[in-house]
This record gives sequence, C-alpha cells and structure tokens, in this order.
Amino acid sequence: MSSFEYATRVPKDRIAVLIGKNGEIKKKIEEDTNTKLNIDSKEGEVNIEGSDGLEIYTTREIIKAVARGFNPEIALLLLKPDNSLDIINLADQFDDKRDIMRTKGRIIGTNGKTRKIIEDLTDSYLSVYGKTVSIIGFAENVAIARRAVEMLVQGAPHAKIYKYLEKQKKELRKMELGIYDK
Repeated sequence: MSSFEYATRVPKDRIAVLIGKNGEIKKKIEEDTNTKLNIDSKEGEVNIEGSDGLEIYTTREIIKAVARGFNPEIALLLLKPDNSLDIINLADQFDDKRDIMRTKGRIIGTNGKTRKIIEDLTDSYLSVYGKTVSIIGFAENVAIARRAVEMLVQGAPHAKIYKYLEKQKKELRKMELGIYDK
C-alpha cells in the first residue's frame, strides 16, 4: 500500500477551530477523508497522510477553507465532489492595507448585507478573512460569486453587482429547468 503526504500551514488563530472541542473536528475530517492529520499547534503546521491522493487533496481543501475563516461544517461541504473552493487574494490587487480594508468593507457591506446577497443569489458561502475572500459552493455558482467579488474589487456600484447576480440566478434556474432561449 502506497502512502501520500502533504504539508500545509494554518494561521495560528485557526488551529483551535481545525482541531475542535476535544478534537472532534480533526477526528471528523480524518474519518470522512480516510486520512491522518498531524497538527503542530505552535507552528501552525498540518501534515496530511493517507493512501489515496484524491482524499489528500480533498482534506487539503477542507483545511484551506478552515484556514481562510470558514466554519468547519461549511468547509466539510467540500467532501461533495460538485463543490469547490475558490480563494481571491486581495493583496494581488492592492499594495496599501487601507485599500484592502476598504475593499473588504465593500464586499461585506453594511451589517453584512452585500456578502449575504452574494451568498443568497449564488447559493454559495463567502468568507472574508485576512487579505482573502474565499467562496465555497457548486462550481458554476462559485464562478458567479467570484465575478461579483471581482466587480466589487474593481469599484463597480453595488446596484450593478446585485443586478448581475439576479440575472445570473435566473439563467441558472432556466438551465436547471431545461428552458433555453431560442
């Protein structure tokens, strides 16, 4: 039996979330993915061991999601093969911390309104953590949510983003129902 290993880092303030109360989250991830997690809580190092490369990859994605601020229950949605994780690094767009903070504020919106609208209209989940915006959901929904976030990053008005999202939601619904424009 061959064995695979993958090492990754998790911010120290997210290690406790990854482990969970009495190690419950760590244990659940290990059981659901048939992997073994070795976590160095002082350094933030996580070593993933397993016999299946795909399970290692899935485990890595779940750990990345927790590291990027997602609740473990949402991160575990990545166990479903049609769900994906997308991470947008705002530091790639901006050098100034103030620009990153302002953009994060635009993405979140007043009292979380914008983030909630993006999540609701794309049936996905957003996490704004550190210098990143992360999205979990079905691949096509994640692509739409990513485009909405990119439009906000580029300074588009919120109303334009909401209109875009509503249009995309209608298009997805038509595709699901098999209704196509001729």
